Amino acid sequence: DADDRLLLQQRAASKITFPSVWTNTCCSHQLTGQEPGEIDSPSAIASGSCRGAKSAAVRKLKHELGIDESDVPIDSIKFLTRLHYCAKDEFAEHENQPVGGTWGEHEMDYILFVKVPRVGETLPMDVNADEIDATKWVSASELKSMMDPTSGLRWSPWFRIIAERFLYEWWGDLDAALTTDKYVDVGTIHKVM
Repeated sequence: DADDRLLLQQRAASKITFPSVWTNTCCSHQLTGQEPGEIDSPSAIASGSCRGAKSAAVRKLKHELGIDESDVPIDSIKFLTRLHYCAKDEFAEHENQPVGGTWGEHEMDYILFVKVPRVGETLPMDVNADEIDATKWVSASELKSMMDPTSGLRWSPWFRIIAERFLYEWWGDLDAALTTDKYVDVGTIHKVM
């Protein structure tokens, strides 16, 4: 937001995978058959334009958080890199999955940043209770405290990876991360398996 805070969400307790964990603002999967299109060509990835991934992000910001596209124009979204990870869900307790069960994720994530030009609490949101239990705007120091193992909070594996490897460097140089290609890495797929 305008105060350089990050919007976090706590995933809904009813989610099949990673319920009730804290994580990044939102996640999406690029879908075929969407308008605008969400599948990026190799040349779009190589250039870092990634309009497909950005379109998917705009769609999911609306679906999960009720954030209107006018508050996050697609051209304000910055692609930074990609992450390929695999993680077992150690927390889910559903009739179809015992604790430490077989559900999990094996994904390629496109890491996107956007800065809304207003203070977070003034950003109109209509949170989808099927997706999210809570939201919180945090500074970098607040996030570090929240992620401290003694906090008792649970975190999505993908967000832990991003925070530990990249986030604080990007956040500490946010203007460059958003307005230059200093941190854009189109050639690497960071693998965490």
